[in-house]
This record gives sequence, structure tokens and C-alpha cells, in this order.
Amino acid sequence: MRIPEFAVKKPVTILMGVIAILLIGIVSITDLSIDLLPNMNIPVAVVSTSYSNVGPEEVEKLITKPIEQAIATTPNIKEVSSTTVEGNSIVIAQFNDGTDMDFAALDMREKVDMVKGLLPDGAGSPMVLKIDPNAQSIMTISITGKKDLQQLQAYVEDNIQPELEKIEGVASADISGGLERQVQIALNQEKLQGYGLSLDYIGQILAAENLNSPGGNVNKGNKELLVRTMGEFTSLEDIQNIPIPLKTGGVVLLKDIANVTINNKDIESIAMIDGKNGVSISIQKQSDANTVEVSKKVNNQIEKLKVKYPDVKINVLIDMAEYINKSISNVASSAVSGGILAVLILFLFLGNIKSTFVIGTAIPVSIISTFAILYFANITLNLMTLGGLALGVGMLVDNSVVVLENIYRYIQEGHDRREAAIEATKEVGLSVLGSTLTTVVVFLPIALTSGMVGEIFRDFSLTIVFSLMTSLVVSLTFTPMMASKVLHEEEIINEEEKLLHRKGIFWLSGKFNALFGKIEKKYRKILAWAILHRKKTVILGLVISILSTATLATVGAEFFPTTDQGQVSVTVTLPDGASIEETAEMAKVVEKKVEKIPEIDTIFTQIGGSGISSIMGGSTNSANITVKLKSLKERKRSDSDIADEIREKTRDIAGAKISCETSSMSMAGMGSPISIEIKGDDLETLKKIGEQFKAEVAKVDGTREVKTSMSDGKPEIRINLNRAIASQYGLTAAQISSQISSTIKGKTVTTFKTDGDEIDVVLKGDDMYKESINNLQNIMISTNSGSSIPLNLIADVKIERGPISINRDNQSRLVTVTSDIYGRDLNSVVKDIEARISKIQLPEGYSYDMGGENEQMVESFTKLAKALLIAVALVYMILASQFESLLNPFIIMFTVPMAIAGGALALAITRRNVSVIAFIGVIILAGIVVNNAIVLIDYINIRRSRGESRTEAILNSGPRRLRPIFMTTLTTILGLIPMALGIGEGAEMEAPLATTVIGGLLYSTVLTLVYIPVVYSLFDDLRSKFANRKKKSKIETVSQSS
Repeated sequence: MRIPEFAVKKPVTILMGVIAILLIGIVSITDLSIDLLPNMNIPVAVVSTSYSNVGPEEVEKLITKPIEQAIATTPNIKEVSSTTVEGNSIVIAQFNDGTDMDFAALDMREKVDMVKGLLPDGAGSPMVLKIDPNAQSIMTISITGKKDLQQLQAYVEDNIQPELEKIEGVASADISGGLERQVQIALNQEKLQGYGLSLDYIGQILAAENLNSPGGNVNKGNKELLVRTMGEFTSLEDIQNIPIPLKTGGVVLLKDIANVTINNKDIESIAMIDGKNGVSISIQKQSDANTVEVSKKVNNQIEKLKVKYPDVKINVLIDMAEYINKSISNVASSAVSGGILAVLILFLFLGNIKSTFVIGTAIPVSIISTFAILYFANITLNLMTLGGLALGVGMLVDNSVVVLENIYRYIQEGHDRREAAIEATKEVGLSVLGSTLTTVVVFLPIALTSGMVGEIFRDFSLTIVFSLMTSLVVSLTFTPMMASKVLHEEEIINEEEKLLHRKGIFWLSGKFNALFGKIEKKYRKILAWAILHRKKTVILGLVISILSTATLATVGAEFFPTTDQGQVSVTVTLPDGASIEETAEMAKVVEKKVEKIPEIDTIFTQIGGSGISSIMGGSTNSANITVKLKSLKERKRSDSDIADEIREKTRDIAGAKISCETSSMSMAGMGSPISIEIKGDDLETLKKIGEQFKAEVAKVDGTREVKTSMSDGKPEIRINLNRAIASQYGLTAAQISSQISSTIKGKTVTTFKTDGDEIDVVLKGDDMYKESINNLQNIMISTNSGSSIPLNLIADVKIERGPISINRDNQSRLVTVTSDIYGRDLNSVVKDIEARISKIQLPEGYSYDMGGENEQMVESFTKLAKALLIAVALVYMILASQFESLLNPFIIMFTVPMAIAGGALALAITRRNVSVIAFIGVIILAGIVVNNAIVLIDYINIRRSRGESRTEAILNSGPRRLRPIFMTTLTTILGLIPMALGIGEGAEMEAPLATTVIGGLLYSTVLTLVYIPVVYSLFDDLRSKFANRKKKSKIETVSQSS
């Protein structure tokens, strides 16, 4: 290996190379995007189709089913589900992991186009949309002031919304709350009938009258004048005085047959900030934009808007970037703290500032170099990448520790520092390379795992691989070069004795090393006893490992650890049909109940919605109350504890269903912790079974907010047409539906400019039609012949209850029972639920499946188990290549089950659940823990090759390698301790991983020092016996042949 020799002989070249890389890395840090989680490709697409004013059952039959059947034949399709509500069909297609969603969306469009012509008249064009977790709402802004709500909304629309929407990275700024004006023209039905007029006819006249149009040019002398016909409405009187031609030849003014006024639109949404009405703006970012960068730009613009528009109060209520920045800062702080602790433990061992500096530089050089690689690999700074750096910070010095420790030994043996730096590095170079590869290789199966686990942990794995490979390069180049320059022979020889005569931390280092010398002697005695009592040692080691692993039964299992994002969502649902004003009053009652909780910072309530929120299902009988909590530093209770208090405070409020959920870290596609899908055909039967399941789930300790996807149904007025009679008048269902809608809801026929605003002109029927069913039956329907007939002549009108929504999965109807969990792990809750619901007798043709997080947890654990087996196999292959032996690697691999036992014990002691995060820690252990055994077995073999007996080699190698083994182990463990504590925003995510690695590494290291030499000697005996038998057999064969 000539690399160390080149590095020592060309120090300036190496130094310039390191400085160049550091400069690139520092520049890269400033340009790296910051986000909470890695960019994820979710293999899901949606087909959305509107069919206005049609009930769920009709939409299911006419739209949902044909589209489901069509897209079910799309290549790589995994599952097709759907939700059908009044006037809308949403079909969700989930594809196999790894599917190229751009091509999948094209295939879906082709399939949908094939059935597009079969959809009913009046249905909207189906839209195929890819699910993009990166395009989301990232901020909510409130605007309040002394203006009334109508003025405030107009003010926001004219001044603030445009300023926010032009910011780079902002997709839209959607307004909720406030009031909008419109011109309302309410026709008098009696007068309308008396003059023989229809709503559509008047609408056409209004649209035709309200326009300015060019009429060409006229020459006047040398000038050319534009001719314009000025017909636009300039005042409300203009509209009122529009002449309406009659069929009899006369005219009537609009004001004589209608009431023309400027009023507020019906309230579509209400926004309340700490109990006061206002306007809110939801900021949606573009899919390729970075959350933190967009948030920063929006906040900067808001500060400018506050100065520019002092008459309104603008506040940021919710900002996802705030939590992201705190989480990233917390993980970065853990990495820095871990690095400092690792350097301190190095100093205690080395007692030399120069030596500590040589090794310590490996950390910043490796990390900054990694930032450069992340930038060119287009990987963002997120919880996973920084978590990878925090995990690796203690391991980054391992290679340099082994190299420098060997350089020390060479210098103490009398070599000069240049020669020692070159020869010592060469001697351990291949060993260092092998140990690095065994660690790196375990991350390949993680990075290549399909599904959400692979999406989330790919960046994590790559970051650790990048950092460890850079640390390897540093240890083989920069470390020997620095050692040859800063270490001096006279400082190293008898350094231990000198330290005891110095003060402060040097004296502490001397005491520590003196104590460690005693530990080495004690270890030699323990090792000698173990070699003499090998069977007892093996049995004792097995018993301890089995008992430690058994402690895993005392902890639970969950998909991902819950995270405290400082936000609680309260949903207040009134009976169907409740007005938006009634819902607002109930929301105020709830707010009053919870506002005195000391940990609450802000309360934001939204009812109904517009823009994106309306698409997501904002409804007049449901209020969404977002409770923003103070930061973790300012409160002692978790968001789950506070959510439980809110449930208790609102339990006795009558007249509404109130549910409460914490806003845990969003993992796209995760769903509710508990989700039971019950499949069958009949909606009423599904509803009854769903209620049975709901009751049983609610009895299980730890369940919260148990719901079913099917409610009692919404009361609705159904107009059942008699098509035979309607056809006699030349009327179709679409024509009748359109006229009914125009009469009741009204329709926008034109616009009117007033006070600088352009407002809608809405034409509608007499309000009397909304007052009773009898009046509704008498709506006059215009026929193609020009006459009008009452609705009850061609239809039957009655009140019935219809389903609010119909859910389907793989073309079967279903009802879903969902639940949150609190105070217990997911796995134990699922077991208790299954024990209860398994006793429910289902009718023939009905079945249920457990889904939600539990389904994904089981699937992920299965994939990670395969990844662990692959990782172990890859580690063995590398070790076999390194030792050129099949037996030595087999001995070394005994450390892996010990590490798993240690990880299990650590989780049991800290009461942390087994999760995907903890499982990743187990896989990482498979690559880390073998390094200590490699160092030990390799050195035993070296000493035996020099002529020592096996026992001598073992007894000399163990104490001799104790120091580098402890140094590398303790630097890794101390580097992980800040992360394992799990303190601060986002820290809960990676704490189980750090806990597992610390427990497994500490446990396996202690056992490795005794157990592995004993196993080595036992297998060596077996090898010797086999070799002797083979030799004896050869001798007997030769004797017989002679």
C-alpha cells in the first residue's frame, strides 16, 4: 500500500487537497436545501371526477365503477380503492414500489380515456393526478383588523394575496374566512309566471346587455376615431332598469319582477384566531420548492407587508419550517456534542493534545467533505442525513485511532516518526479498509430496500457511507502525514509517567491511563480463566445472550416513534345539515374550554373552506381547531398529554362530536395507527358490522378517537324524475337539474364593477322555494316549447337519508374502523383488538383485514429482516476475502447475535419500543460490532505467525488490543449519547436507533473480549483435529499402497 508513503512524502500536496475539499464542502453547506424528511416518490395516483348534484350511490354506479374497472388493468397496479361522495368520485391507484409514476400516470390516462365516452352527460372530465407529498400547505397566515369581514377579505385579495403568490416557490395562497359581495337578483315567481318569463331567458338578456364592444374606426379629417358601444353596468340602477322584452311585444323593467340588491355571498368559510373572526391564508408550495427556503421568503415578505399595510395585523399561525429548523438544529447539536465527547475520550486515552488533534481533525474533515458529496448527489439536509452524520461522528475517528495507535507503537519501538507513520499505516491499512467495508456494506441492503423504508432511509445510508469512506481516505493520508509532522519521539516515550506530574486535565488523563493499565492486567487474568474453562465460558455467554434477548418481550412494537410537533387538531362535528353559523358558535364553546390550558400558544379555527381546503372536504357542519402549543422547552407535558386533557374538558359538551388528534410526523401513506377494513356488498349491513367493530375497539385500553367511515347518512331532498312524462315535454334529467339548481342556488350570469372590485351578478329564483317541500315541488320548469310546468308534474319530491360517502377497495364496498393509540405500543393494541373482533360472527360474503400502520409495520419488518440477512452475508464475504479463510470470519460473526441481545436489553432498559428505526440500528450493528473481533483475531494470528503458541498469542493479544478496542468503542458510544437521550424537537425519531447501537456495541464489546478468544480456541482445536485426521488418513493410504 503506497498511499501512506505518498502522503508522508508529499505533505503540501495532501494539505492543499484537504483545504480544497474543505472549501468546496463549506460552500456546499450554504447551498444545501433543508427539509424535514428526504424527497419521497409515493407510488400513488388519483382519478378525480365531478358529477354535480348527484348522490353517492348514483356516482358510484355511473362513474366510480367504470373507472375502477378501467384502471385495474394498468401495469404494475397493486391496489385500487375509491371514495364516492355527493357530486364527486375519487379513485386511488396504488402501484408497486419502484414504479415510474410519470409513465404510470400516462398509462392511467389512456385507460380512463377508454371509458370517458361511457360516462353520463353532465359529468366532468376525469383528472389523473400523481400524489406529490412535496406539494403541500406549509404555512397558515392570519389577517385581522378593524375593517368588517367583507372589507377585510377584499383588502387581502387586492393587496396581500398577490404579494404572496408572486414569491418564488409559492404555488398558491388560498383565502379562507371573510365575506364577498355579489349582486343578487331574486325573481318574483308570480310576476315571472304572469309575464310568461323564465330564469334562463332573463339571464341571457343580462349577459347580453352588460358589455362594451368595439365598432370599428371612423375617419374625421386627419384623425381616426375608435367606435365603441358602451353597455357595461355602471351602477345598481343600471341593472334594475334593464328592460326585459315580453313575448306579447311590450317590455318590463327588471326591478318590476325582481328584487335587485348588493349583498354578501352565503358564507363558505369562517376563520377564527384566538376566538376573533378574521381572514386566513394557506400557503401551498410548489412540488420542487424547498419548505425552509419558501418559508423564509414568505416571512421576509410578511415583514415588508406589515410596514406597507399598518392598518391590518398579519401573523404567522403555522409554519412547518419552524419545526423543521428546530429539528435539524437539534440533530446537528447532538452531532456536535457527540463529536466533542468523542474527542474528550480520545484525549483521556492519549493524554497528548497533538495526538488528539491529529485524530480529532478526522471528524470535521470527513463531515465537511460529506457535505460536498451530498450537494453533488442532490441530497437535502434533513433529519435522516444529519442523523446519519450524528450516528457516524463517533465512528469517523475509528480508522485514525487504529492508524495512530500503531504509529505510537512503532515510535515506542525506536522508529523515527516518518518511518513509523509510513510503515505503521501500511501494516494496518488492509485491516482498516476491511473494517470500513464491513461497516459500509450493511447500508447497501437498507438503501436498496423497497417501499417507504427505502425512501426514508436511502439518504441516511448514503450519508453514512460517504462519511465513512472519506474517513478512510483521511486515515490513510491526512492522519499519517500529520503524525509525521507533529508527533515527537521524546514526547511519546514514557508519556504516561510524565502525565502524572502535570496538572489539570493532563493529570486526569494520566490517572485514567494508570487505571486502564490495571484494567488490562485484570482483563488478562479473566481471559486466562476463560481459556482454562472454555465450556463454562461458552455456556455462560449463551445464557446471558438468550436472557438479554428475552427482555424484548417486555417492550412493544410500533411502526415509527411518535413525535411531538407541538400541535393538536380538534375536530368539532355537528349533526348533518347544521349551518356554518351554528358550527362557529359550537367551536367558540370548545375554544373557551381549552384556551386556559397553560401550554397553549395560539388557537386557530377554520370552518368550511375555499380553494384547496374545500376540495379536501371542508363542510359547514364541521370545524377544524388547530391548537398550537408552546415549544418543548417551555412545557413539561407532551402533546399527547395535552390532547388527553382537551378530550376530558370537551367530553361533556352536548350537541357535537368532538375528536382530538396530535400532529405526529407525517409519513406519507402511513394512515391511522389502527385501521380495520370490513368488506361486503350491502351498505346497511356494513354499517351495522362497523358499529360492532367500533364498540369492541373502543373497549381496548390505549385506543382513542375510534371512528367508522360510515355515518348515519345525510338527510336530503330527493327528486325522482318520471322520465316518461318528462320526455313528453322534451325535457332531460340534465335540463331539469340545471333549472332546479339555478332557482335554488342561483347562477352567475355576468359581473359588475363597483368601487374598484369586480363582483358576481347572481340570478336566482324566489326564496319561497327554500321554505318548504310543498313550495319546492311547485318550482316552474321551462319546456322546449316555451311553456312552464310545475316540478311535481314530472317528479316525486321527498326527504330521505342517503350515504355521505361510499368507500371501495379492489372493487368491493367497505367500511373502515380507525383509531389512534395513546400510552401503549401499536403491536400490543393490535393483538388485543384482534382477540376481540375475532369473536364477531360475520355474515357470509363479508370479511375484514387489519391495515393502517400495523400493516405497514409488518411489511417493513419483513423487508428489514431480509436486509439484515443480506447484510450479515455481505459482511461474512468481505471478512472471508480479508482473512482468506472461511473459519475466522465465522468466528467473528458470533459477535452479531451478541450485539442483537445487547440492543434488545438497551431497548428494554430505556422502555423504548421496537420500531423500524430500532431495526435499522440492529442492521447497522452487524457491520460495526465485527470490527473489534477483526482487530483481535487479526492480531492473534499475527502473533502466532511470529512463533507464539495459541494460548500465549491470545493472552498477549487481548490486553495489547484492549486500548484501541475501547477507544473506538467509546468514541462511537459517546458520539451517540446525545442522540440517544432524545431531547428536543425531532429527536424522538432517531433515539431508538442510537439506543440500539449503544446497547449492542457496549454489550458485544465486553463479551467479545472474552467470548471470541474462547470460541477461536475451540474452533482451532476442531480445525487441528480435522487436519490431523486428514493427515493420518493420507499416511494410512500411502502405507497401504506401498
